[in-house]
Amino acid sequence: MNAFKLMRSTHRHPSAILLMVQLLGMLLYPFIESTPSGLVVFNAFGIIVLGFTTRMVRRTPGHAWISAGIALPIIVLLVLQMIFGRETLLPWSSALEALFYFYAAASLIAYMMEDHRATTDELFAAGATFTLIAWGFTHLFVLVQAMHPGTYAAAVNAADARTWTELNYLSFALLSSTGIGDVIPLTAHARALASVEMFVGLIYLAAVVSRLIGFTLQQTRDERD
Repeated sequence: MNAFKLMRSTHRHPSAILLMVQLLGMLLYPFIESTPSGLVVFNAFGIIVLGFTTRMVRRTPGHAWISAGIALPIIVLLVLQMIFGRETLLPWSSALEALFYFYAAASLIAYMMEDHRATTDELFAAGATFTLIAWGFTHLFVLVQAMHPGTYAAAVNAADARTWTELNYLSFALLSSTGIGDVIPLTAHARALASVEMFVGLIYLAAVVSRLIGFTLQQTRDERD
């Protein structure tokens, strides 16, 4: 019975499931990324997120076949990295993952903007979209660092390459405009990319999230009346 209820909840609120999977990944990555098998687990979980995200896109105005078409080569590249340890494939997979997450985020935004009401799933979608955008920029940071080592520095071990978790932290700090933290971009190109993410974060909060909040307040007033 509980399994049936969970399946119904997943069908009604797929955005909530996607958001939980993303947040779970962010909490688990720090435990595995420094271990010998970390790359395997990291990429395997990445494939799971790709699957959940592609499923979510099917419920939006976006085209699932486009999402799947981007996801398939990503999965191939991740599997090759897991089996052969080909670090040279990292820039390619990161570039495609950034494209994948940005397309998924755009599809979810279209889903939230297609009507004039705020459903529970759309409120979860607002959080999932924010995370998708942050993940997309994280993979762009990974791409930039792979192409130009030393692009990012931090307060601890400044000369080392930054981990995915560190770059994800930087991405969330920039997108939410809460500050840049102890991970900083050093080159002009990296700073330009950081500036774009801050701009995207402000526009998203002002144009999408505020719109949903306004609809929610209006629905609450209408129910009271």
